[in-house]
Amino acid sequence: MKVVIVGGGSSGWMAASILTRLMNQQLDITLVESEQVGTVGVGEATIPPITHFNRVLGISEAEFLKQTQGSIKLGIEFSDWYQPGQSYMHAFGQIGKNMGLAGFHHNWLKAKSEGQGGDFWDYSLNYQAAKANKFTHLNTIPNTQLQGLVQAYHLDAGLYAAYLRQLSEKQGVKRVEGFVESVTLVPETGFIDSLVLQSGQKIQGDLFIDCSGFRGLLIEGALKTGYEDWRHWLPCDRALAIPSEKLDPLPPYTRSIAHNAGWQWQIPLQHRTGNGLVYCSDYLSDEQAQELLLKNLSSDPLAEPKPIRFTTGRRVKQWHKNCVALGLSSGFLEPLESTSLHMVQSGLVRLIKLFPQNGISPVDVEEYNRQSKVEFERIRDFIILHYVLNNRPEAFWQRCRTMPIPDSLAHKIELFREGGKVFREQDELFTEVAWYQVMIGQGLLPQKYHPLADSLTTEQQADLLTGLKTLIDRTVQQLPTHQSFLDKIMA
Repeated sequence: MKVVIVGGGSSGWMAASILTRLMNQQLDITLVESEQVGTVGVGEATIPPITHFNRVLGISEAEFLKQTQGSIKLGIEFSDWYQPGQSYMHAFGQIGKNMGLAGFHHNWLKAKSEGQGGDFWDYSLNYQAAKANKFTHLNTIPNTQLQGLVQAYHLDAGLYAAYLRQLSEKQGVKRVEGFVESVTLVPETGFIDSLVLQSGQKIQGDLFIDCSGFRGLLIEGALKTGYEDWRHWLPCDRALAIPSEKLDPLPPYTRSIAHNAGWQWQIPLQHRTGNGLVYCSDYLSDEQAQELLLKNLSSDPLAEPKPIRFTTGRRVKQWHKNCVALGLSSGFLEPLESTSLHMVQSGLVRLIKLFPQNGISPVDVEEYNRQSKVEFERIRDFIILHYVLNNRPEAFWQRCRTMPIPDSLAHKIELFREGGKVFREQDELFTEVAWYQVMIGQGLLPQKYHPLADSLTTEQQADLLTGLKTLIDRTVQQLPTHQSFLDKIMA
C-alpha cells in the first residue's frame, strides 16, 4: 500500500516514524510538506504516554532530551483558576496510598471533616518533587510498594519533528518538498486519487493522512466532512505564542495561569521558555492580549508574539473514504491539559489497529470514527471542567460558570459533589486521580465520604496520613535537582 502524508510538523513526522517502524515491509510512505507553510507550536508539553511512543520508536530518553532540548514534566500547576491567589496541581501519578474500592481521597475527606488531613497534595510525591524542582527516575518510593515518580516531558516541537524526520528518512520514508495546489478525486467513489503540487508533480496514493493543520486540506478541503463547533462550551478562540529566555531554576512542571479572559501557559525547556496566552476575543482585544502576555512573562522575550486563531471542536469524520486526519486537521482542543501530541499518538495507534488490508472496510472506518468521537468528547469534558468550576468575578468567567454543559460532564460533577465518586470508562484518558485533583483544586468538595473510610479509627487515620507525608517529604529531600538530572543527561 502506498501511504501519502500531507504536512510535516510533529503530526506528520510522528505518523511517518511510527508507520515505518511497525509496518515498513508493507508500506511505501511519502510525506509531502512545504517550507512555505509554518507550524503552530513554539513548545509543547506532553503527558506520560509519550514515553511509550518513544520506546516503540527505539528512542532513549537521553537522546530524546538532547535532540529536543527537553525537560521533565511532573504535572501542570493551575494558578488563579478557582480564584485569584489560589493554585493547585494536576500532578501525574498516584496520591496517597491505594485504599481499595473507596480510594485514598475518601480517607483524606474524612480527616478534613474532623479538622485534620492538611492539603490533598501533601500526599503526592510528584507534586512535592515538582515544587522542590527535584527529579530522578524512581519506580517506587524506597523500601515501599508505593508508586514513585511518573514523568512526561516538555519539548521543542520543531526539534522533535526534525529528529523524527531524520529517523523516518533513514528508514526509507520519502520526503517531497512542495505546496499542494489541488486534490484529484476518483469520480466513481469520491476517494482521493492523487495530489497535484505547485510544481506540476503528481503524487498518487492508496491511503492519505492529513496532517495539514487547521486547513484540513484533504479531510475538509477535498472531502467536505464537516466540523462540530464547541465554542459554546469553550469560548476561547485566539492565542498568542512567544518564546522567552530560559528559567533558572528550571521547574519540572508546566504552568497554566488564569487571566481575566483566558489563560497563559509556561513551558520550561533547556534553551528557552515556551509561553502563550489563550483568550476569548469577545472579552479581550488582540492588542490587550499582547500587552497582557508581554507584561506577565517570567523572562525576557526572544521574538515577537505569534497570533493563532482557532475554533474549538472536531471533524465530524476523522476517517473518511481513504483519508485519515491527525493533529489540528482532525479538530482542536486548547492545550490546557497538554493533550495535543497525545491525540496524534492515540490516533496513530487506532489507525494501526484498524489498518486496512485488501481495501478500506466501512466497518473499520466507522469504528475508528466512533472511538475518535468518544476520545475527543471525554477530553473536551475534562477541559470544560476547569472553566465551569471557577469563582472569579470577571464577565468571561461568570459566563463559563453559568453556561450549560454537556450531560456527560454534569453527571460526573454531580457524582463527585454528592459522594466523592468518579468512574473511569473503558479507555478514557484521564484517571480518577486526575479528576479528583481538578475538582478539589477548584473548590468542589464532596458532601460526604465513602463509609469504607470509617474502617480506620481516627488514630489509625492520623497515623496513615502523618506516615505518608513524612515518607514523601523524606524522599523528596534525597532527590537530585531537576537541573542536575538534565546536566548529567546532556553530558
